[in-house]
Amino acid sequence: MLSEAFITAIRAQPKTANTAIAKDIGIYLHELHPTPTIRSSFKKSSAPVNALAVSSTHIFAAQADKAVVHVYSRERGNQEALISFPERIHSLTLIGDTVLALGTAEGRVILWEVCTGRQVSTPAAHFQSVSTLAATQSHLLSGSEDSNIHVWSLPQLLSLSSKETSEPLRSLSNHRAAITNLALGHSASTTNICVSASRDNTVVVWNYLSGDLLRTFLLPSTPLCLAVDPCDRAVYVGFEDGSVQLIEFLQSNSANHPLYDPKLQNTPMQSTLVPWTAPSDVGSTLCIGLSYDGTCLISGHASGKIAFWDTGRRLFSAEIADLNAPVTNLLMQSLLPKKLSTKAATVVKPRLGEGNYIFTAQLTGSLGVSKFDHAVSTPGFPAEMLEDAILRFSQFSQPAAASSSGHEQLRKENEDLWKIINDQRELQKKTWEKYTKLKAKEA
Repeated sequence: MLSEAFITAIRAQPKTANTAIAKDIGIYLHELHPTPTIRSSFKKSSAPVNALAVSSTHIFAAQADKAVVHVYSRERGNQEALISFPERIHSLTLIGDTVLALGTAEGRVILWEVCTGRQVSTPAAHFQSVSTLAATQSHLLSGSEDSNIHVWSLPQLLSLSSKETSEPLRSLSNHRAAITNLALGHSASTTNICVSASRDNTVVVWNYLSGDLLRTFLLPSTPLCLAVDPCDRAVYVGFEDGSVQLIEFLQSNSANHPLYDPKLQNTPMQSTLVPWTAPSDVGSTLCIGLSYDGTCLISGHASGKIAFWDTGRRLFSAEIADLNAPVTNLLMQSLLPKKLSTKAATVVKPRLGEGNYIFTAQLTGSLGVSKFDHAVSTPGFPAEMLEDAILRFSQFSQPAAASSSGHEQLRKENEDLWKIINDQRELQKKTWEKYTKLKAKEA
């Protein structure tokens, strides 16, 4: 049976003694169905908000107030490496399964290829720290405490040939306070959306590929985290006061999609829906995640509690865990992850400067039975491949006369085919003439 899972990270040590939870555990792997349980954990981590990234083989956790990232092996269940960087790391996101993006306190973005060790750094495009990151396979978005969002081209940043200093493709600058979170839509088209939350008590929906502002929502409290509906119909917002709210993009009485109505794009909308609240004080909502089908919402709070919300009934359902420390990160795991041909058995530590580009990874399946795969796994050239090559070479090196005779045969066959076609056309013409005469007599 498919079982959905999610990973959480906490910040600092537990606030009070709790014998049920080990004090040095900082990352937890949870199972959501059929019964919420903690399956495994990793020690010695204290991650700030937006500072956790998870691949199929590793977990990356930036450490609070430090220029350090802890790397954990999911297969071996231990801490694999401690990576130091020249600046404090404030945010993380994973691009694909092999590139880690890191937002720094100095306002720059670092890209680390975990299978090669190659490290790329952008200029300090932000005036303050990079508080949140979001990425697709072609674009990277960085949100900062300076209230700006930059859109970067990943092919340009990762190019091996370009020597020019990379600059953002565009900047999204409608907010008036620090960006707290970014969430991307699920479309692969040129109208994909990005939703940003800010301490100016607004949530803004953008078409980040064109830079157009689509909608501004005014909120009653400070939004700290976001989760976009799987069908991009709405966004869920977690607030500083501990509540959660649904903001719907679609309207039942409208024939057009409101996000793309030019009359509404410049008009901020006041959110009128009642926020969802927990029966007890759970503290600020620091992170949220949606199940694969969007039927339940999971939220992590400053009190250490993890809450379960029923999105259908729009209310609090249960408290599924208490980690005894602020739950700063919550990442849902895919039920059907993509099958990759390679995986990072161990990460290659980042290095500065140019060097040999060596990709170190482990194959996830057999090499197969193709001729090329067989040649790769055989010392030297296989005998049957050499025989085939010699046979092909001998065919191409035949005298020109043989080639001419072949062309003559093709020309004769072509003439015979055209003769048959012309005969059929003539027969069709005569048949049509007879049919026309008969129709004329009947009339």
